Amino acid sequence: MSHNESSGGAGQQPRSDAWKTAVTVLQTVKSPHIPEGAEVMTIHVEFPPGDPGTPPHRRPGPAFGHLLEGETRFELEGEPERVIRAGETFWEPGGDVIHHQDGNNRTDSWSRFIVTMLCVPDQPMITLVDDEELAQCKDRRAPGPS
Repeated sequence: MSHNESSGGAGQQPRSDAWKTAVTVLQTVKSPHIPEGAEVMTIHVEFPPGDPGTPPHRRPGPAFGHLLEGETRFELEGEPERVIRAGETFWEPGGDVIHHQDGNNRTDSWSRFIVTMLCVPDQPMITLVDDEELAQCKDRRAPGPS
């Protein structure tokens, strides 16, 4: 191997092999519904200790999240509520699926997470679900924790 091959060329830094082990896959999902003309938006969400989070809602497209700090209660329509802890990932398919819970599970620390979602241009990134609709579809909600 010549000097230029090992150093990346005259005046350049040597190439690193760190990229070969630098990636850790956090989540893989089957390709969900993607709204036509979707835009990708990444947001940072912070809920103070004990905060109940966003009321039940829907998103126009899928959302993929990574919890940075704390614990979050997470419940999608038809799935039992679960707790997501710092370092874990979550996702929701969007569309007609109601996202019931995303509140802070801890009363002594903040919950912070990043969410990347596919949104429809000129439409809200979330639409709240009213009490009447929640009552009509309560049979699609999984039993809560005991």
